[in-house]
Amino acid sequence: MSDDPEGILLVDKPQGITSHDVVDRVRRIYRMKKVGHAGTLDPMATGLMLILVGKATKVSQYLMSMDKEYTGTLRLGQVTDSQDADGAVIEEQPVPELTEAQVREQMQGFLGDQYQTPPMYSAKKVNGQPLYKLARKGKTVPREPRVIHISHFEMTGMQLPELSFVVGCSKGAYIRTIAHDLGAKIGCGAHLNVLRRTAVGKFRIETAATLEELNEASPTALRKKLIPVLQAVPSHAL
Repeated sequence: MSDDPEGILLVDKPQGITSHDVVDRVRRIYRMKKVGHAGTLDPMATGLMLILVGKATKVSQYLMSMDKEYTGTLRLGQVTDSQDADGAVIEEQPVPELTEAQVREQMQGFLGDQYQTPPMYSAKKVNGQPLYKLARKGKTVPREPRVIHISHFEMTGMQLPELSFVVGCSKGAYIRTIAHDLGAKIGCGAHLNVLRRTAVGKFRIETAATLEELNEASPTALRKKLIPVLQAVPSHAL
């Protein structure tokens, strides 16, 4: 039907559910089968998801290619098998005496283009199989490093063994791998503790709706929350 809802919905994903769960909830709320997303978040992560309703699903690839921004915390001194707090601790080391200046100097080394090896606990596929399924079986396979870009990586707080940060990056960057690699550079290991996506391209978390807000909205209000595709995507990308 031509009057079916259509557009981009900004959702603030809560912790503890998958990105697929969010899509399912939006399908029920809008009573639409054709709902997708423009980039997943891990279950432990919160924040901005771009949910695509109706014909907006056609612009998924364009929206997924946009830069992202995250805030988070990492814990020094502990390495986990998943590189985040959901994994099992596989290594512990004492955290050295650190100054903020020393940490910032190490963070500066992450700026710009670089190769990053995807973690085993990721949805990236090797020979058609998601890596996380292999990881759950205790398997480790070679992964092809890929080029990512980090535009900014700044410390926003230090209360050892935890560091708070904000990071801006290109599509395909794993923040838990950045946390893991920073811990390795500092010399004591680290894993990602908290992650929140605050921006995708020009879209900001401040304008996103929670699932509870969507549940309580009227049909008219739900339609008003949809951003027309032409406002988000240049016409040449359609």
